[in-house]
Amino acid sequence: MGELRVTRTNLSDGRELLYFDEPGTPERTASDFRDLARVQTESWMRRDPLTGDWAIYAAHRQNRTFLPPANEDPLAPTRLGQHPSEIPEDDYQITVFENRFPSLSMHLGFAEGHDPYVGGNELFHRAPALGRCEVVCFTPDADGSFKDLPLARKRALIDVWAQRTEELEAIDDVALVFPFENRGEEIGVTLHHPHGQIYSYPFVPPRAAAIAKQARTHRSSRSTSLFDEIIAAELHAGDRVIADTPHFLVFTPAAAKWPLEIMVMAKRAVPSFPHLTSEERDDLAAILDSLFRAVDMFFEGVERTPYIAAWNQAPAKSPDDGRLHLQLFSLMRSPGRMKYLAGSESGMGVWVSDTTPESVASKMRQLYVPD
Repeated sequence: MGELRVTRTNLSDGRELLYFDEPGTPERTASDFRDLARVQTESWMRRDPLTGDWAIYAAHRQNRTFLPPANEDPLAPTRLGQHPSEIPEDDYQITVFENRFPSLSMHLGFAEGHDPYVGGNELFHRAPALGRCEVVCFTPDADGSFKDLPLARKRALIDVWAQRTEELEAIDDVALVFPFENRGEEIGVTLHHPHGQIYSYPFVPPRAAAIAKQARTHRSSRSTSLFDEIIAAELHAGDRVIADTPHFLVFTPAAAKWPLEIMVMAKRAVPSFPHLTSEERDDLAAILDSLFRAVDMFFEGVERTPYIAAWNQAPAKSPDDGRLHLQLFSLMRSPGRMKYLAGSESGMGVWVSDTTPESVASKMRQLYVPD
């Protein structure tokens, strides 16, 4: 696969759209004629004084597009006689554009000199939710799925995640870049068309912050890498390992929380997608090709396992405090039954699992077939 060609354009409301195409693809020249109003949001962040965590408030998302009919698919190509979509071209390979209903935005409608406190009380900090939320469309096929993409498209997506991470991390206000995909109404998706997203946070989110703290503590106390030791320990135990490739380890974490949870971790000290070599990207694409097929076979009678594919990257300003890994998990605990976060999970953040990581890994090993 040759280097992807990137074509930049803008939608009628000013949002940026990028086409990623393989060499030899016709030029992208279509314009957006929808005459949309300029995007300007009022997203705020507030810090919880009890935990120190930031929460985002984006009231404009209340009226975002919700499970539209097939003929109004906003992620489909815009074709003659059909409802115009977010993508002006009549076909595409991979596109990325700024979300029309973003949680975080660089287009905020705030006056200078806003009050940094809620109600003027210094206990309750607030700040504009500066950042960027992008939609990643990886197929024009509304009925497809990440699993169904050809291997070359999965490999191209890794290059897209790398390009977007590098560009977004260069923004002064961005502290961490988070590519992810939600699949299934059970997860809460509002668009059926297969797609992913990228959030660029102006703070380090709680999970990444906790990982960074653990990594620093481990490095300080043992003079070794926490991530290297996890990989070595999982390989030594063996019963949670699903696949061991030259550059990545695929396993169910020893302290997995979700009914189905799989981790794909780089063996080398790779903080984020841009740092992967070409060989590592090839290896990762092959893993994803096998892994997502296996996940769809995990629950008997379920053709499309609902899942969240969360790509964990290191904080932009402290790359040693993280390592690139995929946390792929499902809230489904058995066919047709979801795990609900009840008192212990929602109230205290303490998970209670109905299975074991070892039993999940054992079943996944049977389903995972390397290319």
